[in-house]
This record gives sequence, C-alpha cells and structure tokens, in this order.
Amino acid sequence: MVVTSVLSGNRNFEGRISPHVRANYLASPPLVVAYAIAGSMKVNITSEPLGEDDDGVPVYLKDIWPGNDEVLAAIAQSVTPEMFSEQYADAFTGSAEWQAIDAPQGLTYAWQDGSTYVKHPPYFDGMQAEPAALEDVTGARVLALLGDSVTTDHISPAGSIKYDSPGGAYLTERQVAQTDFNSYGSRRGNHEVMMRGTFANVRIRNEMAPGTEGGVTRHMPDGRETSMFDAAADYAGEDTPLVVIAGKEYGTGSSRDWAAKG
Repeated sequence: MVVTSVLSGNRNFEGRISPHVRANYLASPPLVVAYAIAGSMKVNITSEPLGEDDDGVPVYLKDIWPGNDEVLAAIAQSVTPEMFSEQYADAFTGSAEWQAIDAPQGLTYAWQDGSTYVKHPPYFDGMQAEPAALEDVTGARVLALLGDSVTTDHISPAGSIKYDSPGGAYLTERQVAQTDFNSYGSRRGNHEVMMRGTFANVRIRNEMAPGTEGGVTRHMPDGRETSMFDAAADYAGEDTPLVVIAGKEYGTGSSRDWAAKG
C-alpha cells in the first residue's frame, strides 16, 4: 500500500509532507475536500461517487462542486479590503512578543555561539579575491550513485529531522530535545545542521548501499555502511575527493541554495 496525501500547497516532494507519506498530489482546495470525502486516490472522482448521503443516494463531484456564482458570493462575503488594511496597518511594529525581544543594537548581526538556529557560516573564511585555478579530480570515491529525478529536496530536505540521523545527533549533543528539533527548513541558518542533512531525505536511494533508503552509503574500500555525512567526513579526513553520479533531471526543484552548498 502506498500512503498518499492531497494538498493545496505548492510542494509535493517526497518526505516533505510527512516521512510516512510516499506520494503527494497537488490540487485545488475543492479537490482536496473531494478526495478527503472519497477517502482514497483509487476513486475516479469524475465518474464514481464520493460517497452517499443520509438516504443512501450516491453523491458525485458534480453535486458538491461550487458554481462560479457561489464562489464569487463567498469571496464577496468573506474577503474585504478592511481585512488587509487592518492586518498590515502595524506590519512593521510587530506583536507585543516581538517588541519584547531584547535585541542588540548595531549595523551587523551579533552572532551567538550557542544558537542552534543561526550560526556564523565559514563560507568566506580564507576566500581570496580571485578564485584558484581548477584542478583535476584524481583518486576520487563515489559518495552517491543515484537514479533519475533526484530533486533538490532529495539533496537537501526541508522536512523533519530524524532522531538517529547526524542532524539529530548534533542537536542532541547540544541539549535540544527531540520535540524541539523542528525541521531542516527552519534551521537553514545553521550550516552544521544543514551539512548533516545533505542527502538525508528519507526516500532517497543510493545504489552504493543497495536495499537502503534515507541517506545511506558505504565507505570504501572497507565497505562499511554509514550515513552520507559521516562517510563524507571520513573521506575528508583521508584527503579523498568525492563525486556524485546521478541520472537525468538531477537537482530540479526549489531548494537550490542548500542543495548546492550542502
């Protein structure tokens, strides 16, 4: 059985909605309601009933689908200019909670070493004015051998952080409770978490470790099975360069920044 979701959002990457949901379908809000009533993606909602009414009469999509006049009437009744003017009148003032935050003054951000959300990134440390000349990659090992359609969300997921993952271990070592892990998407300001989350999508399959799922590889030449982050760290300590081999459409998607940096 493949557990699916139908949502009216704009993201349907594997593992984004829930690690337990394998397939996600994007639809309009009325269709989301229709599939919720039907209770299954196996129902052909264009020709089969969604269910029955109290009298046992089949109810079809056409019976509940609103007409244009009904939609316009609902908008006219529920959406008014005052809603926006009231909500945005104090947009730059913020709530009482926002105003109560004791924020430091200054032109630059005051980095906090203890923060697990925002951490000073090392990208510009030691960077020269001119880039170094390109060099050949020699003696490299394969970190990942991937198939087609590996998206940026497979490379750098935005979903939940597993407790037994490198990202989860990093947060646990800093006394962050599992209930407070939040998601990779919320911790994009901390490169330590995001590096550990690279290739950590729960659905990614790496042929370097056949039969596994979720960011696993094998360290070579000993063949030890481990996480991609731990393997990459070991290779770095051995001064061994790495390559990723993937099929067509590798890197399609929206999380391009961290997919490139991870």
